[in-house]
Amino acid sequence: MINIDWYHTLNKPFLSPPDWIFAPVWTILYIMIALSLVVLIFSKVCKNKTKPIILYITQFALNLMWTPAFFYLQNAKLGFIIICLLWVVLLLTIKEFYKCSKIASFLLIPYFLWVTFALYLNVEIVRLN
Repeated sequence: MINIDWYHTLNKPFLSPPDWIFAPVWTILYIMIALSLVVLIFSKVCKNKTKPIILYITQFALNLMWTPAFFYLQNAKLGFIIICLLWVVLLLTIKEFYKCSKIASFLLIPYFLWVTFALYLNVEIVRLN
């Protein structure tokens, strides 16, 4: 279970969104993330999709690791390391997806922007606490 009480005790940056925004944003993003993989898989441009799929799985695993690191372990610094890795791998994923399907890569852009914003929030939480 996410420890919201711990999170609420943290000093947060000015641009921190309200708690209610995260569920709808992530719902939309996860739909787009899944759709991007479907589009990539059905793309006929690339014969060998091994590299983009490995990157996709890696970025998704890093995405799933962030919440336990940040909330369950209450470790914003570990969360920062994970989200930095996620940001880099996600950028590489977008570049590889672009080679096979521009649509698949474009579907990941809002996710990349949100992760960039989340990286800023994580950096500021580490700095402020």
